[in-house]
Amino acid sequence: MKITLVRSMSRSAVFELVNDSCYRAPAPYTVTLDGAAVCSGDTNVFSLYSLEPAHTYTLAVTLDGVTDTLTFTTAEESFFVDASRYGLVADGVTDNTAKLQAALSTCPAGGTVYVPAGTYRTQSLFLQSNTTLYLEKGCTLLGGTDRRDYPILPGVLPCHNEKDEKYLALWEGNPLDSFAALINVINAENVTITGEGTLDCNAQNGDWYQNPKQKKIAWRPRLFFTSGAKNVVLHGVLACNSYSWTIHPTYSENVDILNIRIRNSSQSPNTDGIDPESCKNVNIIGNHVHVGDDCIALKSSKLFLGMKLHIPCENVIIRNCCLSRGHGGLVIGSEMSGGIKNVTVTQCLMDHTDRGLRVKTRRGRGKYAVIDGLAFRNVVMDGVLTPFVINMFYFCDPDGRTDYVQTHEPQPVDDTTPTLGKLEMEHIVATDAQYAGCWFSGLPEQPIEGVTMRDVKISFAPDARPGQAAMMCGAGASCKVGIHAENVRKIALHNVEITGYEGERLQLTHVDRYEED
Repeated sequence: MKITLVRSMSRSAVFELVNDSCYRAPAPYTVTLDGAAVCSGDTNVFSLYSLEPAHTYTLAVTLDGVTDTLTFTTAEESFFVDASRYGLVADGVTDNTAKLQAALSTCPAGGTVYVPAGTYRTQSLFLQSNTTLYLEKGCTLLGGTDRRDYPILPGVLPCHNEKDEKYLALWEGNPLDSFAALINVINAENVTITGEGTLDCNAQNGDWYQNPKQKKIAWRPRLFFTSGAKNVVLHGVLACNSYSWTIHPTYSENVDILNIRIRNSSQSPNTDGIDPESCKNVNIIGNHVHVGDDCIALKSSKLFLGMKLHIPCENVIIRNCCLSRGHGGLVIGSEMSGGIKNVTVTQCLMDHTDRGLRVKTRRGRGKYAVIDGLAFRNVVMDGVLTPFVINMFYFCDPDGRTDYVQTHEPQPVDDTTPTLGKLEMEHIVATDAQYAGCWFSGLPEQPIEGVTMRDVKISFAPDARPGQAAMMCGAGASCKVGIHAENVRKIALHNVEITGYEGERLQLTHVDRYEED
């Protein structure tokens, strides 16, 4: 057993057990700090809080009688800013927006804004560079319920030269005016949000979920939003009851999302968990996501921004996460016109999501809409209806059901045609599947380049019910389908075991090369 430091901040730190288990540790363990017992745990990732800045600690973890130690040093802190000194009222009713913003805006570089226990109603807050926001255990930032109290972020900011533009707010992949998030990091760097507190948008008590696909003044906000940011850390907090997508970094670099919990009602519309969009170098480690939509979705805009900026979402690591009850565990797209590159998913547990790995795109996403370098390893799926779905006929957007998107006749390859490269899945165990084990649908004019599966076991629930494995026209309800594949250049199966399927194990159409051992 070995313990590693994921990240150390000024007053908190996050650690990871090195093993092969998915999300949960092989056995419960105890943690001591400088010889004193501080906590116990049963997950591979855990955190410590209320630490002293610029202090060296010795950590010890004991599991099954084996102890490993680690020495680490917390980051320095220039100033400690107690936000309560700015006149906060912790009654959950009084509007604290201006007071909290004053604390955040006046915090010197290298300082920490500390919010003590209590419930503070607030609207949008904006963090500045080189600062930390620390939410104490028992602290809740509670979102206001009146949308008129939230500022609007313009989708497009014109440049003085009347030629260039700055794209700020995004709504489902397009630059459209949207309300600012509860927490915003815009054009800032070296920003940390940490602690055991709660970010509660309180959206269920407003009108955010009423006619959610209609614009009301502006499009719905996020819980956490970044744009043009660098070196951002979101750690430890509980994020819940989001207005729409919960964690939405955009056009940002070096983003760490570590050991947070996300809780949104299964009835809340489009409240995805973590949706990095056109970001580079993203670490998503140790998180527990329980939502009614996609748990983690990697995106890179729709056609306009994809063709103009072609900024991919790339270099993403997702590890030791528990993804539960959502529409998909890890989802790629469908807004992916800038491309998705170099994504590694390991040691994740997917618990009763509709789909496990879900790739969704369609004609019209564009020539920069290239998905490549996706590795999906050492994952457990329990009760996932369809473990693997790759769908290039996804019927999203107003034209999603037109012949242009849905026809299975070859179309010209042009500037609107997306591309799916090679995808690798290995060391996967999926139990109690229902609709299909694998559903791979490539375009006839642009087939999926390659799918390699190694050491994969899929079993179906004895009482499985039929349903639509892939959201595409013509794909009716299915039940206990082994592998359905169409328009794939190469499928390679190595030690792939599928049990409990009905009918033919393989349903292959226009698969150029198939190999199995």
